Amino acid sequence: MNLYDVIHRRRDVRAEFTGAPIPDGVLDRVLTAAHAAPSVGLSQPWDFVLVRDPDVRRAFHDHVRSERDAFAATLTGDAAARFARIKIDGVLESTVSIVVTYDAERGGPAVLGRHAIADAGLYSVCLAVQNLWLAATAEGLGVGWVSFYREPYLRDLLGIPAGVRPVAWLCVGPVTHLETVPDLERHGWRHRRPLHAAVHHDRW
Repeated sequence: MNLYDVIHRRRDVRAEFTGAPIPDGVLDRVLTAAHAAPSVGLSQPWDFVLVRDPDVRRAFHDHVRSERDAFAATLTGDAAARFARIKIDGVLESTVSIVVTYDAERGGPAVLGRHAIADAGLYSVCLAVQNLWLAATAEGLGVGWVSFYREPYLRDLLGIPAGVRPVAWLCVGPVTHLETVPDLERHGWRHRRPLHAAVHHDRW
């Protein structure tokens, strides 16, 4: 696949994981791609926690389910019905989970390029996540970003040091297929807006 194929093929995977093993060489290539991301001041403020322990994953999954229930309780009518059909995670079905973290102290105290934009380091971590996601897609793997969790819970669960922020719990592994239409579109939650609606010239 060329780069544009990978970008448009990429999906946020929930239900298609097979649980099959990932060859060590493939996982190493994916992590190497993530680690090659650009970062403000060359701070490389990310770390990658590979979570394979079934007990840890089950505990996290229970937490995710409770947060899903909390969100569901805020919905009514059609929105509640649509959300009830949407699977929000593949924590138990995927082969491995990769938690990507952000250390704001990495490269400090003077991080070149971050003095005026405090979140530049966090943006760098998101670039690493995107590199990981595209590399995994090119390798035929699926990735799903789980966002139904509380950061203090995850920090405690994985023993993440104080001051280090968990940014993404990513479910990663072989899949039966990648859907041609993203899940939220297929289930009618939201629809994409066209590019022309997002492009502005010279001023907003």
